Amino acid sequence: MTTTATDWRARAAALPLPAHAFLDGEPFVGTGERLAATSPLRTGALAELPLCDEREVDAAVAAARRAFDGGAWSQAGPRERKRVMHAFVDLLAAHREELALLITLETGKAIRDALREIDSAGRELRFFAEAVDKVYGDVVPTPPEAFGYSAREPVGVVAAVTPWNFPVMMPVYKLGPALAAGNSVVLKPAEESSLAGVRLVELGAEAGLPDGVLNAVTGSGEVTGRALGLHPDVDVVTFTGSTAVGKLFLRYAGESNMKSVWLECGGKSPQIVLADAPDLERAAAFVAEGIFHGAGEVCNAGSRLIVEEGIHDDFVELVVRESASWAPGDPLDEATVVGPLVDRTQFERVVDYIGVGRAEGAVVATGGGPAAVELGVEPTVLTGVDPAMRVAREEIFGPVLATIGTAADDVAAVANDSIFGLAAGVWTSDVRRAHRLARELDAGSVYVNTYDRGENSLPFGGYKQSGIGVDRSLHAFEKYTRLKTVWFDLS
Repeated sequence: MTTTATDWRARAAALPLPAHAFLDGEPFVGTGERLAATSPLRTGALAELPLCDEREVDAAVAAARRAFDGGAWSQAGPRERKRVMHAFVDLLAAHREELALLITLETGKAIRDALREIDSAGRELRFFAEAVDKVYGDVVPTPPEAFGYSAREPVGVVAAVTPWNFPVMMPVYKLGPALAAGNSVVLKPAEESSLAGVRLVELGAEAGLPDGVLNAVTGSGEVTGRALGLHPDVDVVTFTGSTAVGKLFLRYAGESNMKSVWLECGGKSPQIVLADAPDLERAAAFVAEGIFHGAGEVCNAGSRLIVEEGIHDDFVELVVRESASWAPGDPLDEATVVGPLVDRTQFERVVDYIGVGRAEGAVVATGGGPAAVELGVEPTVLTGVDPAMRVAREEIFGPVLATIGTAADDVAAVANDSIFGLAAGVWTSDVRRAHRLARELDAGSVYVNTYDRGENSLPFGGYKQSGIGVDRSLHAFEKYTRLKTVWFDLS
């Protein structure tokens, strides 16, 4: 049964909103400065949260360290950790609509996408719940008078700093493997989507995580995030967000305790369409989805379209036609595929970039202005883009596609001419060409005749200034475990 926009609004009006952080198993209200949780759908603040400073961060890290050293979670057997994590997944499902509403209220994401995000997060978390007892060390070949083995151990206290565009999924990418490995975690959700992050942490405690194992500190990146990055008792920082902020965390690690820093940062991902693509209409539909889905506020959005010259004009026409189905609308209407941008700052940033493209000589083939919904931007296709233009090089994080025509032999060089290397798409019927391009492209994920598809068992991460390390898959455990070598002399 479809829930109407009126129904969703009524539920949103009655939704209890967390007005606290979460430290050592308890809500933390604080008495200092406050952080306003805002919404692109409403005027005024949704709630007021603590602006956690160095003192609150220190308390959260201390709670996480006590929990880790106490061993109730770090030394718990795999069966017990698996049981609690499965209970966590079940609670995500039970609170699906509540969490989705928080996402939509805070970010403007279409409710249909917010619901799908909770479902995806549940699948992701269940993957790591099942992986608890499937990460092994090694027994190595030795002489008879010796015995050697390696074992993976939890690192200790993990600080997870996450973005606003996927307020539940991105934390789960971090929490899943970190908790499964036996670590304690301090989550700092983005200022723009803190409510969903705090509620997620509360559900973890309700599922049975011992006090202090999972904490949430709310606040700004300049204060709260910086305090986590510099904290001498944080063993690992895992961050998803901009490349500029990722570099700050590398600096913080060097200025403090040389903690490990794992980053998933910006992207300017190319979609390469060659004349022998098996189905140009299908390719155009995926290209439009790849940039306009989520209003383009997606790290691996296919924001550059590189088309073989002979089909450039006809293919762009197909993409322009597809763009009409991605117009922003009321995010609480289940028929809406795209909502507004997250806030006024992001709206103005995207509109400014479209102006920059025009000034550089790009042509607006469609869109280019505000949409009917407040803070929405029309799906925009820019043609006549030179690879040197800012709109072809800088991450806009909005529904703006920069289209470049080039010779077939040059597509890899044009695609790789970027500081980023998060993802890429290749559309061709030639299997040999597809394999060659997949090897040549500097991207952590390459999609062939599709885009942004995969499984929990495959890693996701970037090359170059798009990041360090991977989320998802069993490879994610490498970020949250230390590899210990043990050697016995049996002579």
